[in-house]
Amino acid sequence: MGVLNVTPDSFSDGGRYLDPVAAIAHGRRLIAEGADVVDVGGESSRPGAEPVAEADELRRVLPVIEALAPEVRVSIDTVKPAVARAAVEAGATLVNDVSASPALAAIAAEQGVGYVVMHRRGDPKTMQIDPCYDDVVAEVAAFLVEHAERAAAAGVDEIWLDPGIGFAKTAAHNLSLLRHLDQLVALGYPVLVGTSRKAFLEGLLTASDGRSDPVPADDRVEGSLATATWAMVHGAAMIRVHDVRSSVQAAKVVAA
Repeated sequence: MGVLNVTPDSFSDGGRYLDPVAAIAHGRRLIAEGADVVDVGGESSRPGAEPVAEADELRRVLPVIEALAPEVRVSIDTVKPAVARAAVEAGATLVNDVSASPALAAIAAEQGVGYVVMHRRGDPKTMQIDPCYDDVVAEVAAFLVEHAERAAAAGVDEIWLDPGIGFAKTAAHNLSLLRHLDQLVALGYPVLVGTSRKAFLEGLLTASDGRSDPVPADDRVEGSLATATWAMVHGAAMIRVHDVRSSVQAAKVVAA
């Protein structure tokens, strides 16, 4: 799953593909590099992000989805029911819901498309304020199963689980979820993992030029690739990445 942020403020590439022409061109680059799915989002879900008006989000994503849907499977990354519905009508066949909303699951069921249920507590404004768990793996697993069963009861046939790396979690929580990914895979649903360029990698990496400054998002490629490969080896059925070509190459080696 290649990431396509049609936003001004996403943590890694915000603003780079806000123009529809640039976004469509980048989507086609992701396809050429081997993406099976292109995940289009018009509202940043990074920690601290401001909400986006529905009309603005629709204006950002619909032209991109309409252009790319004939060429690749498109998912819509949104928390708004109206955006999810319009995106499916424009050609998206997967609803990537970081809010685990029953309303979005209902739309996926009604429209006969796939649904990703992701674990998160709070919203972008609050989710990173002292996240706390007694047992992060068990609690995330229980949440995902509950929401997956609810989506199935609503009529969704294709359900993916996403542990929500970087959403309402410390670096230690993220690493624990990766370490015990096999427990999530054992729940019986295909698992989607997104670690690409996320902030928890910064504490594990050194800037490529050797400086001690914070490692910027686009300098976390090696850590992203390491965690993506780990996820594939431990049973993840899909990885969500910014760097498609290197991830596809890694996937070929893992498969071999």
